[in-house]
Amino acid sequence: MAPQTRRVPSFPKIVIERDSDTEESSEEEEDFDDEVQKLAGEASDEEQAEEKDEASTSTKRKREPITISLKRVCKVCKQSGHEAGFRGATYIDCPMKPCFLCKLPGHTTMTCPHKVATEFGVFPAPLKNSHNSLKYLFDRQLKCHVPKMKPAFVIPNKVDCAVIRYHSRRVTCLEFHPTKNNILISGDKKGQLGVWDYEKVHEKIVYGNIHSCILNNMKYNPLNDGTVYGASSDGTVSSTDLETGISSSLVDLNPAGWQGRSSWKMLYGLDLNSEKGILLAADNFGLLYMIDARSNNVTGKPILIHKKKSKVTGLHCHPLQPDLLLSCGNDHFARIWDIRRLEDGSSIYNLQHNRVVNSAYFSPQSGSKILTTSQDNRIRVWDSIFGDLDTPSREIVHSQDFNRHLTPFRAEWDPKDISESLVVVGRYISENYNGVALHPIDFIDITNGQLVAEVIDPNIMTITPVNKLHPRDDVLASGSSRSIFIWKPQENTELERGEDVNRIIICGKAEKSRKGKLDDDSGDDDMFDSKKNSKTKKIQLKSKVHGGKRKC
Repeated sequence: MAPQTRRVPSFPKIVIERDSDTEESSEEEEDFDDEVQKLAGEASDEEQAEEKDEASTSTKRKREPITISLKRVCKVCKQSGHEAGFRGATYIDCPMKPCFLCKLPGHTTMTCPHKVATEFGVFPAPLKNSHNSLKYLFDRQLKCHVPKMKPAFVIPNKVDCAVIRYHSRRVTCLEFHPTKNNILISGDKKGQLGVWDYEKVHEKIVYGNIHSCILNNMKYNPLNDGTVYGASSDGTVSSTDLETGISSSLVDLNPAGWQGRSSWKMLYGLDLNSEKGILLAADNFGLLYMIDARSNNVTGKPILIHKKKSKVTGLHCHPLQPDLLLSCGNDHFARIWDIRRLEDGSSIYNLQHNRVVNSAYFSPQSGSKILTTSQDNRIRVWDSIFGDLDTPSREIVHSQDFNRHLTPFRAEWDPKDISESLVVVGRYISENYNGVALHPIDFIDITNGQLVAEVIDPNIMTITPVNKLHPRDDVLASGSSRSIFIWKPQENTELERGEDVNRIIICGKAEKSRKGKLDDDSGDDDMFDSKKNSKTKKIQLKSKVHGGKRKC
């Protein structure tokens, strides 16, 4: 597809001619002048002075035309003469700033080469020094035995079922059950925990008494898959029984309650070292806490793993060597640690980024690769943790530079992919699909940066930042605003059931009056729904696409 440019229209001018022979203008002319002033703004001081001079001259002399220029101010650079921001599904860049997508000067988002390239914007791996014995041994003796063929990617590309307005606030995290394939748990901004059987569709419940604010991360207990751990911005780590909803607090970093913003501790990163039975949690002050999952007590003192008073956004233990820990944070670094000798400044390696790092993960099969998502619109890949970590193997340009009133974007691995090359991530900048502005979910091959598929549904007009691939089935779970969607491959969906099966649940006033839990029908990220006032039209479209709907 050839690059398309958008012509910025010239700003119009309004010409007013006055032909009256009287000293004062008629009432119709004054009304017309008022309307022009409302549209065009106030005239310049020079034009106003000229108008006053003409009013004091002879009434029989014909007045000269008055020209008023419309003045528009850019919201980005605060200068006049141009605009910036979204116009429908198209983002118009400020010409005084670098490209919003790739952050490089000289072009705009519409003409960005990383937007229109088939590789979806890839910076190739830099040439690295290969004169070392380890790489020589790998190339000559091992690489020839590594299969070059990758399995065909199976993309879940059609919504199979959904719960609309399931949570009372935006969805912040999703996790599939480790043994029951049809169970999905979800957390939201209000601290609620949802449990949904998406095969039976109608079997769902929301526990609203676990946390008082954002539930940022969840992990299953490996010794009891009916229990889930949660880390919240209220400074607590909870252990919740999914059957009863009974929760107990393992850690409370704010026992004295609210003492001011400067001292309030919030927990974001959470992971579990299954070999040692240690639960790891990190807060917004750069500190790591180690919790004995058997005794439910904090062991040792908190350790500073990122810059002091900077948020640790994520933690991930190596899948084969759980003693290796990968962390990321607001200090623009992802860091590798050995928790057996963990202390301040003892990181094995520091992976530098240009801006905040939203997430960092080891590859799910071998743990030899690293995938990070940063606020500078880059997805970075390191092909081997045993190689040169000074620079990433690839930087993939992707639109994810937004997190205000929105859960941060995180690129996540496909845990079923044995080639460790397929990742899924939501997209911020909307695209125009037959006149409708939609935010697709992207599947990217990180070995070459190619966009494998972009998944859309005409009913999902909000941004979809939370995405989780099933560890065993070809299923994708997506959290968009307060709703959750289950995607499956279109061929499988059509074979399993016909189009007349009701698979859409709409939670509304009936649900609130019956259970009394979803007591707030507004979410702070609902502002991103460009069609919020046309709910009837969207529900009719759901019936056409999915064959019907079911109300709670």
